[in-house]
Amino acid sequence: MANNNKKNNKMSLEEAGKKGGNTTARNHDQEFYEDIGQKGGEARSRQRKNNGNS
Repeated sequence: MANNNKKNNKMSLEEAGKKGGNTTARNHDQEFYEDIGQKGGEARSRQRKNNGNS
């Protein structure tokens, strides 16, 4: 499948994710990742609370 993508000049989902992740890492610092991690943890906590889980 990966060879087929190369023939069509298309990148795989894995390649696209890696490319995007690398670009994000170049454009943001550690504080950015701390902030989004904090927001994600808070959102997950709200989800668990709303579903009746602790």
